[in-house]
Amino acid sequence: MKKSIYLMFMMISLFSCEVSSSDKKELKEKPLEIITGAQQLSEYIDLLKGKKVGLLVNQTSQIDGIHLVDSLQNLGVHLEMIFAPEHGFRGNADAGAHVKDGIDQKSGVKIFSIYGKNKRPAPELLQQVDIVLFDIQDVGCRFYTYISSMHYMMEACAEANVPFLVLDRPNPNGMYIDGPVLNEKYKSFVGMHKIPILHGLTVGELAKMINGEKWLRDERTCDLTVIKVKNYDHSMAYSLPVKPSPNLPNDQSILLYPSLCFFEATPVSIGRGTDFPFQVIGYTNEKLGEFTFTPRSIKGAATNPVLKGEECFGQDLRTVKKGGLDLSYIVDWNKKFLSMEQKSVISKEKWMDLLCGTDQVRIMINEGKSIEEIKLSWIEELNIYKTLREKYILYHD
Repeated sequence: MKKSIYLMFMMISLFSCEVSSSDKKELKEKPLEIITGAQQLSEYIDLLKGKKVGLLVNQTSQIDGIHLVDSLQNLGVHLEMIFAPEHGFRGNADAGAHVKDGIDQKSGVKIFSIYGKNKRPAPELLQQVDIVLFDIQDVGCRFYTYISSMHYMMEACAEANVPFLVLDRPNPNGMYIDGPVLNEKYKSFVGMHKIPILHGLTVGELAKMINGEKWLRDERTCDLTVIKVKNYDHSMAYSLPVKPSPNLPNDQSILLYPSLCFFEATPVSIGRGTDFPFQVIGYTNEKLGEFTFTPRSIKGAATNPVLKGEECFGQDLRTVKKGGLDLSYIVDWNKKFLSMEQKSVISKEKWMDLLCGTDQVRIMINEGKSIEEIKLSWIEELNIYKTLREKYILYHD
């Protein structure tokens, strides 16, 4: 009897040990929480106290659901002014819409637009601040204009001798590096830097590159500080807690954005004016697909979208899980247009070239080149960029 009880006790003990070891392994393998630069107040609050602070921020500039402006005001930081990028300070303006100066009703802080005619703040404005803070969530694409606004602000800070502080955030497309490197001939607000479409950098890393490569006007550099993200590397998926702009409402739209943005240079709809922008492709020819949708006016997101009020036929990409730069969409739709509409799908050649940063992608698509041939056209410069990138990365790949 005693022997049986002893054996039973040993079995329970061994089982308990196994469960305990399993639990420990699970705890050990659980990834650490990603902590953005903004969340690490103790790392930068001393740089702001007693200073007149300018902020280049928008609706993504939050700490655990509270806007950075409110958090800093509650800590007694003197906020002198807010600079508003594309889509505005609260992120409720259409793409390309004029952003107005004004006053933030909640904080009482003055707002100055740096989107539209005045992309660079006036020198007299920066004379009123001691430091400029940048905290905006990017999506890792060269043609997403928040990084262009950052460039102009860095330039203004360099010329006014005002320090520039970047609170870094993860890049949700940071695991991809692909696309043609910008040809200086096609430099614009949707492409200011000699980087590929998918550059594989956070805004902090890109700021370091802009400074290090002396890409600012007159080869100046600014007094730059970057507060790094904790527990992050470029291989990590990152789900954005706040949509970065009205037409990128979820992870799927951000995943497809690098590939579908080319359709902005076509008469085809990619869902602006629907509940699923950058997740569908459609046009008015019923032979293009069984999936249908009808764009409508949506205030703050698509006031006058392409093909407004017209039934579109095409593809539903809401469950596609392929990221990166996928040329198959624009190449395949060009073939469909040539066969059905008797013309190239690319109707705005200049806009296509600015988005690509080169005219070669458009030319090769219209020549019927394969995707492999098109990608080979940029591989040499892309490899040179990858080597350059190594100098500035703050996080492992």
